[in-house]
Amino acid sequence: MDFATLSAARYSLRKFSDQSVEAEKLALILEAGRNAPTAHNKQPQRFFVLQSPEALEKADACTTMHFHAPVTVVVAYDPSAAWVREHDGKNHGEIDAAIATTQMMLQAADLGLGTTYVGVFEPEKLLEQFPEMEGLCPIAMLPLGYPAENARPSKLHALRQPLEDMAKYL
Repeated sequence: MDFATLSAARYSLRKFSDQSVEAEKLALILEAGRNAPTAHNKQPQRFFVLQSPEALEKADACTTMHFHAPVTVVVAYDPSAAWVREHDGKNHGEIDAAIATTQMMLQAADLGLGTTYVGVFEPEKLLEQFPEMEGLCPIAMLPLGYPAENARPSKLHALRQPLEDMAKYL
């Protein structure tokens, strides 16, 4: 599928099938996140693949957004590894991790899988549940899997503002 078609067709999947995600496809998705561009190539993004029932249950306790996907990837960044702009102290780790998340979402769609970006969660609670994330800053939970048979994009998915309202040529 060409990129224009992929980016128009991809939607936030909220109904997942029980089908497990193949290790090969999961590896390609994680590789897309690893290959994401980062400020000064610091590569602060970190990924936690939650797929055991216990891990998924612990993750569910940290958010009100429950989609029952067979895999959830928690995307975080290491603030000590992120590029910090000297004149204002701005840490670019969150931006880098968000770019990595986007690339993983698009790779998943290209492989026939669905995702939704979950930014509504309790980061402190997530860090308590998963001590492996200590010292990191989680920015997203990414439920991942195959669409359920009755999954459809939101009725609003195809409604887009005219490009003229969004882009200004200066």
